Amino acid sequence: MSAPTDALLTRHPATPCPVVTAIAVSVAATADGGLALRYRIHATPGGRLLLPPQQPSGPADGLWQHTCCEAFIAGQDDAAYREFNLSPSGQWAAYRFIAYRAADSGFVPPAAPQISLQPLADGFQLDARLAASLLPAGPCLHLGLSVVIEAADGSKSYWALAHGSTRPDFHLRQSFTLTLNRNTP
Repeated sequence: MSAPTDALLTRHPATPCPVVTAIAVSVAATADGGLALRYRIHATPGGRLLLPPQQPSGPADGLWQHTCCEAFIAGQDDAAYREFNLSPSGQWAAYRFIAYRAADSGFVPPAAPQISLQPLADGFQLDARLAASLLPAGPCLHLGLSVVIEAADGSKSYWALAHGSTRPDFHLRQSFTLTLNRNTP
């Protein structure tokens, strides 16, 4: 595995969040050409962060409507990209887009992301591994890392490496600000 790249996510200014103080993400290329992601969500003392209930691992849609870690990944100079929703429930979603928000409805993920959740005294940590077969081809990837946070009162906040619009929109290429060279088998 390559040395991890660490980044802090910022909250979209239009979405207040009294329950989270910081979100840190670490990403590393694995020896087999995949990616290892670690999301650390730090909650305020007594903060009422809402986590979806544990479910059997498997694909599910609509995960972004609740607390969910996400990764948007594109190859260098390619309009196409992948979206991964990684839920603390253990469920996941993987999508392929041919251009901005233009989903490839025939995409069937060739592998399942591997997700593990670790409760922390001040929040939680979600680790995920994405197999090389899930990722765009090429030695250089552009990533947009993000998290949706749901508070117990139902309010949501949106965190990302960068925000390119007055409204939260993780699909914007301006949000894919992390460049990672990876091992290609």
